[in-house]
Amino acid sequence: MLHAEGPLLTVDASERSAHETDCDDVLSTFIGGRGVGTKLAYDRIPFDADPFGEENRLFFVTGPLQASRTSFTGRTSCTGLSPLTGGLLSSNAGGFLSRNLAATGYAAVEFVGSSDEPVVIHVRDDGVEIEPVPELEGALVSEVTDYVRENHDLDAENVACIGPAGENRVRFASIMTSEHRTFGRGGLGAVLGSKNVKAITFDGDVDRTIELPDVARDVHREAATSDSVMKRQGTAGLTAFANEVGALPTRYFSELSFEGTDGIDGDRVEERKFKKGTCSQCAFACKLPTRDEETDLETEGPEYETVMAFGSNAGVDDVRSVMKSNELCDEFGLDAISCGDVVSAYLASEGRFGDSELVHETVERIAHREGIGDRLAEGIDRIHEELGVRNWTAKGMEFAAHDGRALNGQALAFATANRGADHLYGSMYVYEYPLVAPDAALDPEGFEGKPDRLVEKENHNALLDSGIVCRFSRDVVDERRLATLLDADYEQLLAVGARIVDLERRFNNERGFDRADDSLPYDLPGFEAALEEYYSVRGWADDGTVPPDRAGG
Repeated sequence: MLHAEGPLLTVDASERSAHETDCDDVLSTFIGGRGVGTKLAYDRIPFDADPFGEENRLFFVTGPLQASRTSFTGRTSCTGLSPLTGGLLSSNAGGFLSRNLAATGYAAVEFVGSSDEPVVIHVRDDGVEIEPVPELEGALVSEVTDYVRENHDLDAENVACIGPAGENRVRFASIMTSEHRTFGRGGLGAVLGSKNVKAITFDGDVDRTIELPDVARDVHREAATSDSVMKRQGTAGLTAFANEVGALPTRYFSELSFEGTDGIDGDRVEERKFKKGTCSQCAFACKLPTRDEETDLETEGPEYETVMAFGSNAGVDDVRSVMKSNELCDEFGLDAISCGDVVSAYLASEGRFGDSELVHETVERIAHREGIGDRLAEGIDRIHEELGVRNWTAKGMEFAAHDGRALNGQALAFATANRGADHLYGSMYVYEYPLVAPDAALDPEGFEGKPDRLVEKENHNALLDSGIVCRFSRDVVDERRLATLLDADYEQLLAVGARIVDLERRFNNERGFDRADDSLPYDLPGFEAALEEYYSVRGWADDGTVPPDRAGG
Protein backbone atom coordinates (compact mmCIF):
# COMPACT_ATOMS: atom_id res chain seq x y z
CA MET A 1 0.00 0.00 0.00
CA LEU A 2 1.42 3.36 -1.04
CA HIS A 3 1.99 5.77 1.84
CA ALA A 4 3.76 9.03 2.65
CA GLU A 5 7.48 8.92 3.36
CA GLY A 6 9.62 10.76 5.90
CA PRO A 7 9.93 11.35 9.65
CA LEU A 8 7.72 13.34 12.03
CA LEU A 9 9.16 16.74 12.96
CA THR A 10 8.07 18.12 16.34
CA VAL A 11 8.41 21.87 16.90
CA ASP A 12 7.97 23.09 20.49
CA ALA A 13 7.05 26.78 20.52
CA SER A 14 7.61 27.01 24.29
CA GLU A 15 11.09 25.54 24.28
CA ARG A 16 12.05 26.98 20.85
CA SER A 17 13.27 23.51 19.91
CA ALA A 18 12.69 20.86 17.24
CA HIS A 19 13.41 17.17 16.88
CA GLU A 20 12.66 14.28 14.53
CA THR A 21 10.91 10.99 15.28
CA ASP A 22 10.51 7.93 13.09
CA CYS A 23 6.85 7.34 12.22
CA ASP A 24 7.07 4.64 9.56
CA ASP A 25 4.67 2.34 11.42
CA VAL A 26 1.98 5.03 11.46
CA LEU A 27 2.57 5.91 7.80
CA SER A 28 2.38 2.30 6.61
CA THR A 29 -0.88 1.76 8.50
CA PHE A 30 -2.67 5.08 7.93
CA ILE A 31 -1.24 6.18 4.53
CA GLY A 32 -0.83 9.94 5.20
CA GLY A 33 -2.91 13.08 5.57
CA ARG A 34 -5.94 12.80 7.83
CA GLY A 35 -5.24 9.18 8.74
CA VAL A 36 -1.73 9.85 9.99
CA GLY A 37 -2.79 13.12 11.66
CA THR A 38 -5.61 11.32 13.47
CA LYS A 39 -3.40 8.50 14.74
CA LEU A 40 -0.67 10.90 15.89
CA ALA A 41 -3.22 13.12 17.62
CA TYR A 42 -4.87 10.12 19.29
CA ASP A 43 -1.53 9.00 20.68
CA ARG A 44 -0.07 12.41 21.55
CA ILE A 45 -2.87 14.79 22.61
CA PRO A 46 -4.20 14.13 26.14
CA PHE A 47 -7.91 13.28 26.10
CA ASP A 48 -8.56 16.05 28.63
CA ALA A 49 -6.51 18.70 26.82
CA ASP A 50 -7.69 22.30 26.60
CA PRO A 51 -7.97 23.24 22.89
CA PHE A 52 -6.22 26.53 23.75
CA GLY A 53 -3.68 24.88 26.06
CA GLU A 54 -0.04 24.15 25.37
CA GLU A 55 -0.76 20.43 25.34
CA ASN A 56 -2.95 20.66 22.24
CA ARG A 57 -1.03 19.89 19.07
CA LEU A 58 -1.43 20.70 15.40
CA PHE A 59 -0.28 18.20 12.78
CA PHE A 60 0.37 19.28 9.20
CA VAL A 61 0.58 16.09 7.15
CA THR A 62 1.22 15.31 3.51
CA GLY A 63 0.11 12.18 1.65
CA PRO A 64 1.74 9.80 -0.81
CA LEU A 65 0.15 11.38 -3.88
CA GLN A 66 1.71 14.76 -3.12
CA ALA A 67 4.92 13.11 -4.35
CA SER A 68 3.30 12.76 -7.79
CA ARG A 69 2.48 15.18 -10.58
CA THR A 70 -1.11 14.24 -11.19
CA SER A 71 -4.32 16.27 -10.87
CA PHE A 72 -6.46 16.51 -7.74
CA THR A 73 -3.47 16.12 -5.38
CA GLY A 74 -2.71 19.73 -4.43
CA ARG A 75 -3.97 19.46 -0.85
CA THR A 76 -2.54 19.38 2.68
CA SER A 77 -4.15 18.04 5.88
CA CYS A 78 -4.14 19.61 9.35
CA THR A 79 -5.38 17.89 12.53
CA GLY A 80 -5.87 19.09 16.10
CA LEU A 81 -8.33 19.52 18.94
CA SER A 82 -11.09 21.92 17.87
CA PRO A 83 -11.92 24.94 20.06
CA LEU A 84 -15.33 25.12 18.36
CA THR A 85 -16.55 21.55 18.93
CA GLY A 86 -14.18 20.33 21.65
CA GLY A 87 -13.52 17.22 19.58
CA LEU A 88 -10.75 15.94 17.33
CA LEU A 89 -10.88 17.56 13.91
CA SER A 90 -9.06 17.38 10.59
CA SER A 91 -9.25 20.04 7.91
CA ASN A 92 -7.53 20.18 4.56
CA ALA A 93 -6.72 23.00 2.18
CA GLY A 94 -5.90 23.25 -1.49
CA GLY A 95 -3.52 25.67 -3.11
CA PHE A 96 0.21 25.05 -3.45
CA LEU A 97 1.42 24.36 0.09
CA SER A 98 1.40 20.56 -0.26
CA ARG A 99 4.43 20.27 -2.51
CA ASN A 100 6.42 22.68 -0.35
CA LEU A 101 5.63 20.63 2.76
CA ALA A 102 6.68 17.47 0.93
CA ALA A 103 9.90 19.21 -0.18
CA THR A 104 10.99 19.64 3.45
CA GLY A 105 11.38 15.86 3.59
CA TYR A 106 8.97 15.44 6.50
CA ALA A 107 5.80 13.38 6.26
CA ALA A 108 4.28 15.29 9.18
CA VAL A 109 5.13 18.39 11.17
CA GLU A 110 3.77 18.74 14.70
CA PHE A 111 3.44 21.99 16.66
CA VAL A 112 3.15 21.98 20.45
CA GLY A 113 3.63 24.46 23.28
CA SER A 114 3.15 28.21 23.13
CA SER A 115 5.49 31.09 22.39
CA ASP A 116 5.70 34.09 24.70
CA GLU A 117 5.70 36.43 21.69
CA PRO A 118 4.39 36.29 18.09
CA VAL A 119 6.62 34.14 15.88
CA VAL A 120 6.96 32.80 12.38
CA ILE A 121 8.26 29.23 12.28
CA HIS A 122 10.33 28.39 9.19
CA VAL A 123 10.49 24.65 8.45
CA ARG A 124 13.18 23.74 5.94
CA ASP A 125 14.90 20.58 4.87
CA ASP A 126 18.06 21.78 6.67
CA GLY A 127 16.50 22.86 9.95
CA VAL A 128 13.93 24.98 11.78
CA GLU A 129 14.10 28.70 12.51
CA ILE A 130 11.76 30.43 14.96
CA GLU A 131 11.60 34.14 14.16
CA PRO A 132 10.08 36.71 16.55
CA VAL A 133 7.70 38.99 14.64
CA PRO A 134 6.14 41.51 17.04
CA GLU A 135 5.53 43.78 14.05
CA LEU A 136 3.04 41.24 12.61
CA GLU A 137 0.71 41.39 15.60
CA GLY A 138 -2.77 42.09 14.20
CA ALA A 139 -1.60 41.74 10.59
CA LEU A 140 -4.00 40.66 7.87
CA VAL A 141 -3.30 37.48 5.90
CA SER A 142 -2.08 39.42 2.86
CA GLU A 143 0.24 41.48 5.08
CA VAL A 144 1.78 38.32 6.54
CA THR A 145 2.34 36.97 3.05
CA ASP A 146 3.93 40.24 1.95
CA TYR A 147 6.25 40.16 4.97
CA VAL A 148 7.43 36.64 4.20
CA ARG A 149 7.93 37.49 0.53
CA GLU A 150 9.91 40.65 1.25
CA ASN A 151 12.03 39.26 4.09
CA HIS A 152 12.50 35.62 3.11
CA ASP A 153 11.93 35.51 -0.64
CA LEU A 154 9.13 32.96 -0.21
CA ASP A 155 5.75 33.12 -1.91
CA ALA A 156 2.20 32.74 -0.61
CA GLU A 157 2.36 29.07 -1.56
CA ASN A 158 5.03 28.51 1.10
CA VAL A 159 2.94 30.05 3.87
CA ALA A 160 0.31 28.80 6.33
CA CYS A 161 -0.78 31.71 8.53
CA ILE A 162 -3.51 33.27 10.62
CA GLY A 163 -5.10 36.70 10.56
CA PRO A 164 -6.42 38.73 13.50
CA ALA A 165 -9.21 36.19 14.10
CA GLY A 166 -6.73 33.45 14.96
CA GLU A 167 -4.75 35.74 17.25
CA ASN A 168 -7.97 36.68 19.05
CA ARG A 169 -8.97 33.03 19.40
CA VAL A 170 -12.20 33.31 17.47
CA ARG A 171 -13.47 29.76 17.79
CA PHE A 172 -14.01 29.42 14.03
CA ALA A 173 -10.77 31.08 12.92
CA SER A 174 -9.06 29.45 9.96
CA ILE A 175 -5.49 28.82 8.85
CA MET A 176 -4.85 30.39 5.45
CA THR A 177 -2.46 29.39 2.69
CA SER A 178 -1.87 30.82 -0.78
CA GLU A 179 -3.82 33.79 0.69
CA HIS A 180 -7.26 32.46 -0.35
CA ARG A 181 -7.11 28.72 0.44
CA THR A 182 -8.41 27.69 3.83
CA PHE A 183 -8.00 25.10 6.54
CA GLY A 184 -11.46 26.28 7.43
CA ARG A 185 -13.81 24.39 9.65
CA GLY A 186 -13.48 23.96 13.39
CA GLY A 187 -11.18 26.79 14.43
CA LEU A 188 -7.68 25.39 13.96
CA GLY A 189 -6.55 28.96 13.27
CA ALA A 190 -7.43 29.80 16.87
CA VAL A 191 -5.25 26.89 18.01
CA LEU A 192 -2.31 28.35 16.10
CA GLY A 193 -3.16 31.73 17.63
CA SER A 194 -3.14 30.25 21.13
CA LYS A 195 0.42 29.11 20.43
CA ASN A 196 1.34 32.66 19.37
CA VAL A 197 2.40 31.34 15.97
CA LYS A 198 1.48 33.90 13.33
CA ALA A 199 2.75 31.87 10.39
CA ILE A 200 4.59 28.75 9.33
CA THR A 201 6.64 28.48 6.15
CA PHE A 202 7.63 25.26 4.42
CA ASP A 203 10.53 25.14 1.99
CA GLY A 204 13.09 22.61 0.83
CA ASP A 205 14.67 20.66 -2.01
CA VAL A 206 13.93 17.07 -1.00
CA ASP A 207 12.61 15.23 -4.05
CA ARG A 208 10.50 12.18 -3.26
CA THR A 209 8.81 12.14 -6.67
CA ILE A 210 7.17 8.82 -7.43
CA GLU A 211 6.11 7.29 -10.72
CA LEU A 212 2.47 6.28 -10.70
CA PRO A 213 0.73 3.72 -12.95
CA ASP A 214 -0.60 4.80 -16.34
CA VAL A 215 -3.97 5.54 -14.78
CA ALA A 216 -2.45 8.74 -13.36
CA ARG A 217 -2.00 10.06 -16.89
CA ASP A 218 -5.62 9.21 -17.63
CA VAL A 219 -6.71 11.13 -14.53
CA HIS A 220 -4.64 14.15 -15.54
CA ARG A 221 -5.92 14.09 -19.12
CA GLU A 222 -9.56 13.78 -18.09
CA ALA A 223 -9.15 16.58 -15.57
CA ALA A 224 -7.82 18.80 -18.35
CA THR A 225 -10.53 17.92 -20.89
CA SER A 226 -13.56 17.77 -18.59
CA ASP A 227 -16.38 20.18 -19.45
CA SER A 228 -17.70 20.25 -15.86
CA VAL A 229 -19.58 23.38 -14.82
CA MET A 230 -17.20 23.43 -11.85
CA LYS A 231 -14.52 24.77 -14.18
CA ARG A 232 -16.61 27.85 -14.87
CA GLN A 233 -18.57 28.39 -11.67
CA GLY A 234 -16.97 26.27 -8.99
CA THR A 235 -19.49 24.94 -6.49
CA ALA A 236 -21.50 28.17 -6.88
CA GLY A 237 -23.08 26.42 -9.86
CA LEU A 238 -25.16 24.40 -7.38
CA THR A 239 -26.95 27.44 -5.97
CA ALA A 240 -29.91 27.62 -8.35
CA PHE A 241 -30.41 23.84 -8.30
CA ALA A 242 -30.35 23.62 -4.49
CA ASN A 243 -32.85 26.45 -4.40
CA GLU A 244 -35.18 24.66 -6.84
CA VAL A 245 -35.30 21.50 -4.72
CA GLY A 246 -35.74 23.40 -1.46
CA ALA A 247 -32.36 22.67 0.10
CA LEU A 248 -30.94 26.20 0.32
CA PRO A 249 -30.91 27.54 3.92
CA THR A 250 -32.42 31.01 3.97
CA ARG A 251 -32.77 33.78 6.58
CA TYR A 252 -31.02 31.89 9.36
CA PHE A 253 -32.50 28.50 8.43
CA SER A 254 -36.11 29.73 8.71
CA GLU A 255 -36.76 28.94 5.04
CA LEU A 256 -35.46 26.48 2.46
CA SER A 257 -35.46 28.61 -0.69
CA PHE A 258 -34.50 32.18 -1.50
CA GLU A 259 -36.24 34.48 -3.93
CA GLY A 260 -32.99 36.39 -4.53
CA THR A 261 -30.82 33.60 -5.96
CA ASP A 262 -30.65 35.30 -9.38
CA GLY A 263 -28.42 37.90 -7.76
CA ILE A 264 -25.95 35.48 -6.12
CA ASP A 265 -25.93 32.23 -8.14
CA GLY A 266 -23.24 30.63 -10.27
CA ASP A 267 -24.02 32.79 -13.29
CA ARG A 268 -23.38 35.96 -11.28
CA VAL A 269 -20.11 34.53 -9.98
CA GLU A 270 -19.01 33.41 -13.45
CA GLU A 271 -19.66 36.91 -14.83
CA ARG A 272 -16.96 38.21 -12.49
CA LYS A 273 -14.40 35.45 -13.03
CA PHE A 274 -11.42 37.07 -14.76
CA LYS A 275 -8.88 34.24 -15.00
CA LYS A 276 -8.40 30.56 -14.29
CA GLY A 277 -7.42 29.35 -10.84
CA THR A 278 -6.15 25.97 -9.72
CA CYS A 279 -4.21 24.02 -7.10
CA SER A 280 -0.76 22.48 -7.38
CA GLN A 281 -0.36 20.14 -10.38
CA CYS A 282 -4.12 20.12 -11.09
CA ALA A 283 -5.49 20.52 -14.61
CA PHE A 284 -9.12 20.70 -13.44
CA ALA A 285 -8.76 24.40 -12.54
CA CYS A 286 -12.04 24.89 -10.65
CA LYS A 287 -11.00 27.90 -8.56
CA LEU A 288 -12.71 31.28 -8.94
CA PRO A 289 -10.54 34.41 -9.12
CA THR A 290 -13.23 37.08 -9.36
CA ARG A 291 -13.28 40.84 -9.84
CA ASP A 292 -16.11 43.34 -9.68
CA GLU A 293 -15.38 46.14 -12.12
CA GLU A 294 -17.71 48.62 -10.43
CA THR A 295 -16.09 48.37 -7.00
CA ASP A 296 -12.62 47.08 -8.04
CA LEU A 297 -13.05 44.30 -5.49
CA GLU A 298 -10.97 41.15 -6.12
CA THR A 299 -11.27 37.86 -4.27
CA GLU A 300 -11.33 34.13 -4.92
CA GLY A 301 -14.87 32.88 -4.96
CA PRO A 302 -17.43 32.81 -3.51
CA GLU A 303 -18.14 29.08 -3.52
CA TYR A 304 -21.62 27.70 -2.89
CA GLU A 305 -21.20 27.39 0.88
CA THR A 306 -20.24 31.06 1.15
CA VAL A 307 -23.09 32.04 -1.17
CA MET A 308 -25.42 30.31 1.28
CA ALA A 309 -23.86 31.60 4.49
CA PHE A 310 -23.46 35.25 3.46
CA GLY A 311 -26.15 35.29 0.77
CA SER A 312 -29.43 33.43 1.25
CA ASN A 313 -28.95 32.76 4.96
CA ALA A 314 -28.27 36.45 5.55
CA GLY A 315 -31.07 37.54 3.21
CA VAL A 316 -28.52 39.18 0.88
CA ASP A 317 -29.20 39.04 -2.88
CA ASP A 318 -26.14 40.94 -4.20
CA VAL A 319 -23.14 38.88 -5.29
CA ARG A 320 -20.85 41.87 -4.71
CA SER A 321 -21.79 41.86 -1.04
CA VAL A 322 -21.08 38.13 -0.82
CA MET A 323 -17.73 38.64 -2.57
CA LYS A 324 -16.87 41.32 -0.01
CA SER A 325 -17.80 39.01 2.87
CA ASN A 326 -15.68 36.27 1.32
CA GLU A 327 -12.67 38.59 1.02
CA LEU A 328 -13.04 39.82 4.60
CA CYS A 329 -13.06 36.23 5.87
CA ASP A 330 -9.92 35.44 3.86
CA GLU A 331 -8.09 38.54 5.11
CA PHE A 332 -9.09 38.17 8.76
CA GLY A 333 -8.69 34.37 8.69
CA LEU A 334 -12.25 33.18 9.32
CA ASP A 335 -14.19 30.08 8.27
CA ALA A 336 -16.75 31.59 5.90
CA ILE A 337 -19.45 29.00 6.67
CA SER A 338 -19.42 29.41 10.43
CA CYS A 339 -18.88 33.15 10.22
CA GLY A 340 -21.74 33.63 7.78
CA ASP A 341 -24.10 31.54 9.89
CA VAL A 342 -23.11 33.44 13.04
CA VAL A 343 -23.67 36.77 11.30
CA SER A 344 -27.04 35.48 10.03
CA ALA A 345 -28.01 34.53 13.59
CA TYR A 346 -27.15 38.07 14.66
CA LEU A 347 -29.20 39.54 11.80
CA ALA A 348 -32.13 37.35 12.88
CA SER A 349 -31.86 38.65 16.45
CA GLU A 350 -31.81 42.24 15.21
CA GLY A 351 -34.42 41.87 12.46
CA ARG A 352 -31.84 43.12 9.93
CA PHE A 353 -31.75 40.47 7.15
CA GLY A 354 -30.36 41.88 3.92
CA ASP A 355 -28.29 44.62 5.57
CA SER A 356 -24.94 44.20 3.78
CA GLU A 357 -23.30 47.07 5.61
CA LEU A 358 -24.11 45.47 8.96
CA VAL A 359 -22.88 42.11 7.67
CA HIS A 360 -19.44 43.45 6.77
CA GLU A 361 -19.18 45.53 9.93
CA THR A 362 -20.04 42.46 12.05
CA VAL A 363 -17.42 40.27 10.34
CA GLU A 364 -14.73 42.79 11.28
CA ARG A 365 -16.02 43.06 14.85
CA ILE A 366 -15.91 39.26 15.19
CA ALA A 367 -12.32 39.08 13.94
CA HIS A 368 -11.20 41.68 16.48
CA ARG A 369 -13.64 40.59 19.23
CA GLU A 370 -14.97 44.13 19.45
CA GLY A 371 -18.37 44.90 20.98
CA ILE A 372 -20.97 42.26 20.04
CA GLY A 373 -18.22 40.58 18.00
CA ASP A 374 -16.65 39.31 21.22
CA ARG A 375 -19.71 37.23 21.96
CA LEU A 376 -20.35 36.19 18.35
CA ALA A 377 -16.74 34.95 18.14
CA GLU A 378 -17.76 32.13 20.50
CA GLY A 379 -20.05 30.57 17.86
CA ILE A 380 -23.79 29.91 17.77
CA ASP A 381 -23.77 26.97 20.20
CA ARG A 382 -22.44 29.16 23.00
CA ILE A 383 -24.48 32.32 22.34
CA HIS A 384 -27.83 31.31 20.77
CA GLU A 385 -29.78 31.75 24.01
CA GLU A 386 -28.32 35.20 24.49
CA LEU A 387 -29.37 36.12 20.93
CA GLY A 388 -32.78 34.51 21.31
CA VAL A 389 -32.36 32.27 18.24
CA ARG A 390 -32.39 28.49 17.67
CA ASN A 391 -29.15 26.58 18.01
CA TRP A 392 -28.41 25.68 14.39
CA THR A 393 -25.32 23.57 15.05
CA ALA A 394 -24.33 19.93 15.33
CA LYS A 395 -21.61 19.13 17.88
CA GLY A 396 -21.19 22.88 18.20
CA MET A 397 -20.34 23.41 14.51
CA GLU A 398 -22.49 25.68 12.36
CA PHE A 399 -24.32 24.00 9.47
CA ALA A 400 -23.10 23.94 5.92
CA ALA A 401 -25.59 24.17 3.05
CA HIS A 402 -27.42 21.17 1.45
CA ASP A 403 -30.17 21.34 4.06
CA GLY A 404 -30.95 18.04 5.75
CA ARG A 405 -34.66 18.79 6.03
CA ALA A 406 -34.84 18.35 2.26
CA LEU A 407 -31.96 15.85 1.91
CA ASN A 408 -32.52 13.39 4.74
CA GLY A 409 -29.39 11.33 4.11
CA GLN A 410 -27.34 14.48 4.45
CA ALA A 411 -29.15 15.16 7.73
CA LEU A 412 -27.91 11.80 9.02
CA ALA A 413 -24.42 12.68 7.75
CA PHE A 414 -24.48 16.01 9.59
CA ALA A 415 -25.53 14.30 12.82
CA THR A 416 -22.99 11.46 12.76
CA ALA A 417 -19.95 13.34 11.45
CA ASN A 418 -17.23 13.31 14.07
CA ARG A 419 -16.24 16.87 13.29
CA GLY A 420 -19.75 18.38 13.34
CA ALA A 421 -22.18 19.83 10.79
CA ASP A 422 -19.81 19.66 7.84
CA HIS A 423 -21.07 18.64 4.39
CA LEU A 424 -17.83 17.01 3.20
CA TYR A 425 -17.40 14.49 6.02
CA GLY A 426 -20.12 12.17 4.72
CA SER A 427 -21.15 13.95 1.48
CA MET A 428 -24.53 12.21 1.22
CA TYR A 429 -25.91 15.17 -0.69
CA VAL A 430 -24.16 13.93 -3.85
CA TYR A 431 -26.58 10.98 -3.93
CA GLU A 432 -29.64 13.07 -3.14
CA TYR A 433 -29.08 15.63 -5.88
CA PRO A 434 -29.68 13.58 -9.08
CA LEU A 435 -27.88 16.33 -10.99
CA VAL A 436 -24.65 15.45 -9.15
CA ALA A 437 -24.70 11.63 -9.14
CA PRO A 438 -27.54 10.50 -11.45
CA ASP A 439 -26.34 6.90 -11.66
CA ALA A 440 -26.33 6.47 -7.86
CA ALA A 441 -29.25 8.71 -6.93
CA LEU A 442 -31.26 8.15 -3.75
CA ASP A 443 -34.69 9.47 -2.89
CA PRO A 444 -33.92 12.57 -0.79
CA GLU A 445 -36.83 11.78 1.52
CA GLY A 446 -36.42 9.15 4.22
CA PHE A 447 -33.52 6.93 5.26
CA GLU A 448 -34.01 3.65 3.40
CA GLY A 449 -30.63 2.27 2.31
CA LYS A 450 -28.79 5.33 3.58
CA PRO A 451 -26.95 4.22 6.76
CA ASP A 452 -24.95 1.63 4.80
CA ARG A 453 -24.22 4.13 2.04
CA LEU A 454 -23.18 6.75 4.59
CA VAL A 455 -20.72 4.43 6.34
CA GLU A 456 -19.10 3.56 3.03
CA LYS A 457 -18.99 7.22 1.98
CA GLU A 458 -17.44 8.33 5.29
CA ASN A 459 -14.79 5.61 5.00
CA HIS A 460 -14.12 6.56 1.37
CA ASN A 461 -13.78 10.24 2.26
CA ALA A 462 -11.38 9.44 5.10
CA LEU A 463 -9.32 7.52 2.55
CA LEU A 464 -9.33 10.45 0.10
CA ASP A 465 -8.23 12.77 2.90
CA SER A 466 -5.32 10.45 3.64
CA GLY A 467 -4.19 10.00 0.01
CA ILE A 468 -4.59 13.06 -0.28
CA VAL A 469 -7.11 13.39 -3.15
CA CYS A 470 -9.51 16.27 -3.75
CA ARG A 471 -13.23 15.49 -3.31
CA PHE A 472 -13.96 17.10 -6.66
CA SER A 473 -12.19 14.20 -8.35
CA ARG A 474 -15.28 11.99 -7.94
CA ASP A 475 -16.12 11.91 -11.68
CA VAL A 476 -12.53 11.01 -12.59
CA VAL A 477 -10.94 9.03 -9.72
CA ASP A 478 -13.32 6.13 -9.20
CA GLU A 479 -12.80 3.24 -6.76
CA ARG A 480 -10.77 1.20 -9.23
CA ARG A 481 -8.46 4.07 -10.10
CA LEU A 482 -8.01 5.04 -6.46
CA ALA A 483 -7.04 1.48 -5.58
CA THR A 484 -4.58 1.40 -8.47
CA LEU A 485 -3.00 4.70 -7.48
CA LEU A 486 -2.59 3.61 -3.86
CA ASP A 487 -1.45 0.08 -4.84
CA ALA A 488 -3.94 -1.80 -2.68
CA ASP A 489 -7.26 -3.61 -2.83
CA TYR A 490 -10.14 -1.15 -2.49
CA GLU A 491 -11.73 -3.09 0.40
CA GLN A 492 -8.38 -2.96 2.22
CA LEU A 493 -8.33 0.80 1.73
CA LEU A 494 -11.91 1.17 2.98
CA ALA A 495 -10.84 -0.68 6.12
CA VAL A 496 -8.19 2.00 6.68
CA GLY A 497 -10.90 4.63 6.32
CA ALA A 498 -13.04 2.82 8.88
CA ARG A 499 -10.15 2.73 11.38
CA ILE A 500 -9.70 6.49 10.96
CA VAL A 501 -13.38 7.17 11.67
CA ASP A 502 -13.22 4.80 14.67
CA LEU A 503 -10.17 6.58 16.09
CA GLU A 504 -11.78 10.00 15.73
CA ARG A 505 -14.94 8.76 17.43
CA ARG A 506 -13.05 6.99 20.20
CA PHE A 507 -11.03 10.13 20.96
CA ASN A 508 -14.25 12.12 21.15
CA ASN A 509 -15.86 9.44 23.33
CA GLU A 510 -12.99 9.92 25.79
CA ARG A 511 -13.95 13.60 25.87
CA GLY A 512 -17.58 12.80 26.69
CA PHE A 513 -19.17 12.60 23.23
CA ASP A 514 -21.87 9.97 22.76
CA ARG A 515 -25.24 9.42 21.07
CA ALA A 516 -26.67 12.61 22.54
CA ASP A 517 -24.22 14.56 20.38
CA ASP A 518 -25.39 12.84 17.17
CA SER A 519 -28.41 15.08 17.05
CA LEU A 520 -30.12 17.69 14.87
CA PRO A 521 -32.02 20.91 15.63
CA TYR A 522 -35.08 19.52 13.84
CA ASP A 523 -37.11 16.30 13.84
CA LEU A 524 -37.21 13.83 10.96
CA PRO A 525 -39.39 10.69 10.92
CA GLY A 526 -37.22 7.57 11.14
CA PHE A 527 -34.07 9.40 12.21
CA GLU A 528 -33.49 7.49 15.46
CA ALA A 529 -33.93 4.14 13.72
CA ALA A 530 -31.50 5.20 11.00
CA LEU A 531 -29.00 6.27 13.67
CA GLU A 532 -29.22 2.87 15.34
CA GLU A 533 -28.70 1.16 11.99
CA TYR A 534 -25.68 3.36 11.35
CA TYR A 535 -24.15 2.35 14.71
CA SER A 536 -24.84 -1.30 13.93
CA VAL A 537 -23.12 -1.11 10.55
CA ARG A 538 -20.11 0.54 12.20
CA GLY A 539 -20.01 -2.00 15.02
CA TRP A 540 -20.44 0.70 17.66
CA ALA A 541 -22.52 0.50 20.81
CA ASP A 542 -26.09 1.81 20.89
CA ASP A 543 -24.91 4.87 22.81
CA GLY A 544 -22.66 5.95 19.94
CA THR A 545 -19.39 4.86 21.52
CA VAL A 546 -16.63 2.74 20.02
CA PRO A 547 -15.81 -0.42 21.99
CA PRO A 548 -12.57 0.11 23.97
CA ASP A 549 -10.89 -2.90 22.37
CA ARG A 550 -10.90 -1.02 19.05
CA ALA A 551 -9.09 2.00 20.50
CA GLY A 552 -5.60 2.77 19.27
CA GLY A 553 -6.12 1.72 15.65
